[in-house]
Amino acid sequence: MNRIVPRYKLMLRYNINRDTHETYYQFVVNEMIPAMQGLGLHMFRVYHTVFGEHPMRQIEFLAEDLDTVRAALASTAFQRLESKLGGFISDYTRKIVEFRDGFQL
Repeated sequence: MNRIVPRYKLMLRYNINRDTHETYYQFVVNEMIPAMQGLGLHMFRVYHTVFGEHPMRQIEFLAEDLDTVRAALASTAFQRLESKLGGFISDYTRKIVEFRDGFQL
């Protein structure tokens, strides 16, 4: 495992469609996470919300610099991942924040 000094966090929030849960999980584990690491974004945490007004899932990736995050988001690889993810989810948003350990909105 590579050691990085996290400075930025990319947060993806969404609800998982009930009828795609298993294929969603396979996609995230086998495709999305490895591809994101290849783009310089490292998996950090996943939160699952059981109730309330927040999206069901929040997945976080870390980067050492903002240029890495911006380059990843602009890449065709990320755009393909985001498009494929869209087939499994709804209410999708993404946000870049300065890294702080712990839960961030």
